[in-house]
Parts: sequence; structure tokens; C-alpha cells
Amino acid sequence: MILDLAATAAHAIRFEDLGLSPVALDLGFFTLKWYSLAYLAGILIGYWYLLKLVAQPGSPMARRHADDMIFYATLGIIIGGRLAYVVFYQPEILRHPLDILKLWNGGMSFHGGVIGVSLGILYLARKEGLSWLRVHDYVACCVPFGLFFGRLANFVNGELWGKETDVPWAMIFPTGGPFPRHPSQLYEAILEGVVLFCILAFAFWRTKARYKPGMLVGLFLFFYGLFRFGVEFFREADAQLMEFAARTGLHMGQWLCVPMILGGLYLIVTAKGRRVRVEPIAGSASVS
Repeated sequence: MILDLAATAAHAIRFEDLGLSPVALDLGFFTLKWYSLAYLAGILIGYWYLLKLVAQPGSPMARRHADDMIFYATLGIIIGGRLAYVVFYQPEILRHPLDILKLWNGGMSFHGGVIGVSLGILYLARKEGLSWLRVHDYVACCVPFGLFFGRLANFVNGELWGKETDVPWAMIFPTGGPFPRHPSQLYEAILEGVVLFCILAFAFWRTKARYKPGMLVGLFLFFYGLFRFGVEFFREADAQLMEFAARTGLHMGQWLCVPMILGGLYLIVTAKGRRVRVEPIAGSASVS
């Protein structure tokens, strides 16, 4: 196996040859990283798409609710994503609590971001008298944008690479040792970003899924969990969690995906029973 990898390494793509840098703009006194731009792009494009969804008949919220939703979602992504990363992936940061605020050092958990956004939706729905589950449905359709850009940023940063392999498209990453590895960041960008978006877009625009509370968010949870669980078999476990993965047989990310898959499946199976006559908050018609 080592000989095969060594032979592949001689012809493998070297990450340095791609000419990529984590820094998008460096003015000396100000540095802008692609990772920051990825978050910004995901939020702004997601907001633009949410407005298109809200404009359709039977929407569970109006434009003003969507405006508020972006604020709460952004807070949820940052706070939930960071806290979950610290708790599940790098708890030693808790020894120095101020380090939790050092977002520029990296370290965000998507699973935590989901929880944070969900709490934001629950607060908004309670405050405005909205259907929290239907709002979840609409917001879920927008999340793949952030996933896509986030994974591309991981790739540009040369981080979160995959396991050693001899596949023709394997890459040698600067921090990944001398042998070629799966570019698992790109696998996730395609599956969690492009494919997941297409599934949700088809369900929203071509079926009546948006009139069955929980169907769209169920599809999101189920397929995201399934894609992430699968890709983790090609992705190297975080260095500080290698022992955990060896002991349990699965990566931390896979364990966190199990409740997502089961919860998503439950929402999908039970969605039809929750369908009621929808009186639009925005849009132009009631939908029975």
C-alpha cells in the first residue's frame, strides 16, 4: 500500500501548484480571508433566495420576517457553530475561555450552526406568531449555499483533507504529509451544496412539499446527514479526535449525523399528516 501511494505521489496534484491562498485581500493594515467571504456569500445569497421563496403563494412569512430571520440566523451560525465546535471537537479551548471568541483561528461546527439557527427561528416564530416548522422548511432550502461556499473555503485553506488514497484526482496537501489524499472538501461541496440544493429546489418548485410542514427541513436533515456520514469515510478525522474515531469506529461528525438522519426521516414520514389549509403570510393565495 505504501509503495502504491509513493508511486501515486509522483504524479499526484500538488496543492501548492494550484496557486491558492487563504487570504483573498491583503492591504497590510487589513486582511480579508476567503473563509470570511464564504460566510458572507452564503448568508447574502441565501437571503436573496429566501426572498424568492417567500414571494410564492402560501408563504409562512412576509418580507419583514425574512429580514429579521437573516439577523437571527447569522447569530445562530456564529454562536452555535463556535460553541459546538469547542464542546465536541476541541474542549481544551474551555481552559482558556477567551479563546472561544477567536473565530479568526478557525473552528466552526455545522451541526452547532443548525441548532443555533433553529433556536433563532423558534424565537422569531414565537415573537411574530408564525408557524415555526414551516419557517424551518423555507430556511432549510437556503442553507446549501453556505455549505457550498464553506467547503470551497476549506479547500482553498488546504484544511480538512481526506484520507490517503491512490485515486487519479488525489492531492498532496501542505499539512497532510507526503502522500496524496482525497480532496474531501470538494466531495462535500458537491454533495452538501450542489446536490442537496437541487433536491430541495425540486421539492419546493415541482412538488407540494412546502405545504406539508416539516417535509423540506426533513429532506434537508436526512440528505445532509446521509451525505456527510458517507463522506466522512473518505475524510481524515480531526487530529485531536483520532483516538475517539478509533475507539468508537466512527468520526465525531458521523455520530452527530445519526440524530439528523433519524430526525429527518421522521419529519418526512409524518409530514403528510401535518398538512392543513395554508393561509399565506405573503404571496397571493390560500393553498388547501
